[in-house]
Amino acid sequence: MNSSDFSTFISIGNFVITKYAMCIICGAFIAYLLACQQFKKQNIATSILSDYFVYVLVIGILGARVWYVLMSLDYYLSNPVEIIQIWHGGLAIQGGLIAGLIYSYYFFKSKGISFLVAGDAIMPGVLIAQAMGRWGNFFNHEAYGSTVSLKFLQSLHLPGFIIENMYIDGCYHHPTFLYESLGNICVFLIITFVIRRLIKTTGVPFACYFIGYGIVRFPVEYLRTDSLMFMGLKMAQVISILFIITGIIMIIYLKRRQNHAIYSDQNQ
Repeated sequence: MNSSDFSTFISIGNFVITKYAMCIICGAFIAYLLACQQFKKQNIATSILSDYFVYVLVIGILGARVWYVLMSLDYYLSNPVEIIQIWHGGLAIQGGLIAGLIYSYYFFKSKGISFLVAGDAIMPGVLIAQAMGRWGNFFNHEAYGSTVSLKFLQSLHLPGFIIENMYIDGCYHHPTFLYESLGNICVFLIITFVIRRLIKTTGVPFACYFIGYGIVRFPVEYLRTDSLMFMGLKMAQVISILFIITGIIMIIYLKRRQNHAIYSDQNQ
């Protein structure tokens, strides 16, 4: 199969919708539905999310693209026209997350909604969006790992179409898109069916997103061959460590705040 045919979802004349774009759109829509469900449980109007998700998706994509371009600046300075060609791939999700979080903080503050409450409702669903986004990378033949043997891929009991499309530039490669996709789904399930049921402290699911995503992304990045580098370091691993630290600090802060509130109530 021609690589362009494999990456195309719909083609009508010069109008083309790629599978990459569809994965991002579908992932964002699922995250939106999951967030709506959580907002309803908190008795918060879901209409707020409609405007929010349109803007945060655009800002997230722009942030992801800017981050990717900055980390590959030499190439894009030589090929400036490609900066706007997002459909060719080249989105660094962590840049999108940072941009989206900054926007989210100010958006929900303007609506009088706790940033922690909004984070609890939205961020676990973002893991599903990220998992689907990795399939977009698969269809674009990007975000794959180092070379492996056909026997190794067969030992993973993968569907034939995945094995076939991990044959890139004359070699088979680690399906790192799949590792991260499955890892993100596992973190989503843990937060949804374990953390939310066992820990009722506001902000903990939000914090666990950072920890879980960081834990998944860090080891996967070891296998990647196309990592964005800065001063000899894989930036995705640096950000993953910062995410894990951020999540841990959030949980410590939330726990101390909860203990302080309990102590204050007992001494009134």
